[in-house]
Order: sequence, then structure tokens, then C-alpha cells
Amino acid sequence: MSARASKKTSGPAGWTPPDLRGRVAVVAAASRGAGRGIALALGDCGATVYATSRTTRGGPKPPDGAPGCVEDTAEEVTKRGGKGIPVRGDYMVESDVAALFERVEREQGRLDIAVNAAFGGDRFIDFLHGKWRTAPFWETECAAWRELMMAGPSAGLLLGWHAARMMAPRRRGLIVSISELDQEGFGGGGLWETLRGLGHRGINKTAEAMSRNLKKRNVAIVAVLPGFMRTERVVASMEQADEKTRKMFRFDKSESTEYVGRAVAHLAGVEGALAKTGKLLFVGDLAKEYGFTDVDGKAPNFYREVFGIK
Repeated sequence: MSARASKKTSGPAGWTPPDLRGRVAVVAAASRGAGRGIALALGDCGATVYATSRTTRGGPKPPDGAPGCVEDTAEEVTKRGGKGIPVRGDYMVESDVAALFERVEREQGRLDIAVNAAFGGDRFIDFLHGKWRTAPFWETECAAWRELMMAGPSAGLLLGWHAARMMAPRRRGLIVSISELDQEGFGGGGLWETLRGLGHRGINKTAEAMSRNLKKRNVAIVAVLPGFMRTERVVASMEQADEKTRKMFRFDKSESTEYVGRAVAHLAGVEGALAKTGKLLFVGDLAKEYGFTDVDGKAPNFYREVFGIK
């Protein structure tokens, strides 16, 4: 696979993005967080990116007022050398997802990369100071509990189903779900942690299950696991936190959202992704394998360095 030099480099080590010109990508939850970082990295590679999310410039904002919208992401993708196309869509609504993929088929006639970065419940939760982890569960919003457990796996299934229908006949493509390890009892074992763990387990296990059919059609599907990311919500919370809290969360080992984006770009831009199909992949491991860094030139491996996973 050929590579081209980026017009810009990030950090002292820089980055040579894979050449994804002519490739078409759909990124779910691209208004902020990991989805935005992935869309921007694909833009660095010259891809056409359908940036999709519930949040649009003129529409309702999330309950916590977190910044970002699909139009902002799409415009930045274009500035970086790709082609950004903003699309409003709710991945809990099947008709929204069907309409999106019908549009991609109509406008592009192909789909090469599909990424689900959607998860649920976090938009309701104050990251550090909310009552979610301390109050009895019946004193919090039931709707958020359902979303926390169901939104991520549901989005992954819908995106995977529609993406597979475009990729399998062409016998090529990459489907990615952004997830975490299901850490039993992580954070104290309360209902918040339990349902969050079930949500990630659902994402990981469905990706593994879908790989059994997709591998026969030469389509790869993986779950990619970033470490502690400096998302918009995390940064806002950490700015208010004391040094003890920042150390507890190992903010010194945190990653930009573009670090996982570079991981996805390299999976899409090199041969051999099919050999990884059905697997859970740490971003830090992919950085070592493909030789890229985060935007600051560092290459953290959060799960191995902080969790001590061998």
C-alpha cells in the first residue's frame, strides 16, 4: 500500500499518513470524542468521510452541553485534505442508519471503512462529581442506564449490518468498533460500572461474532481499544479536578482522540487487516506495529502501562 507525506506533521516524530485517497468512510459519533479524532485522521489521509452524529449545528445539544457537531468535524476533514460530508443520524434509529448507507451507495457507489465510535450514557454523567457512582441507582435517570448498556452494541450492530451489505459483494472493507476491555468490578462494581461493562462486552462480542461470516467475504472487523482519551468531556472535567484526582486517573498517560484515529487509518491503509479480524486491538500495540505516534510525539500504551496487561 502506498503512502504519501502529510502537508502537516504533528509532534516531534511527525506522521506519514497512509494514502486513503479515493477511499470512502462512514464514522458514527463523529461530532466529538473518538469519532471526531478518527474522522480527522482519515481526513489527513485524503479519504472521503461521512461524519455522522445526532448533534448538528442548528439542532439540539446534548444534555451536558458538550461542544462539537458534525458540520465542524466535516469542515476540518476537508481542511486537512479529505472530503468531509456531515450527516445527522441517530444510531438507535434504524431508519436513520438505512438512509445514511443508501445515500453513501447512491453518491459514492462504494464503502471502504465503517467506524462505530458511539456509546451511551456518558452524555448524562458528570465525569467526576455526578451522583451516578454514589447515589442509589433509583435516584438517577433510567433512560441513561438503558442507553449506557444498549447504545454502543446497537450502533455497532446496525452499522456493521449495513456496512456488510455494501462490502461483502465487493469482497473488501474494514469495520471498526471503538470499545474498552470489560473490566469486572472496575471502579467499584456498582450498577454504573456493571452496565458500562456490559455495553463494552456487547460491542466486543458482536464484533467477534460478525467476523465469522465477514472473513469468508474478505471483510475485516475489529474492536479497537484506546486508552484514557482527552475527549472534550474529559478535558472539561480534568480542568476542574485537583492534582490528586488527575494522578488517580493517570491523566499523564492520556491520549488525544487522534491517536486512535491514526490506528484506524493504518488498519485501513496497509495489507493484513484481515489477519486481525474478530480481535481486540490496543491502540498502543498498533502504534508500535505501524510506527506512528500521538499528536505530541508520544506513543502511550495505556492498558499495558497502567493496567499492567501483558
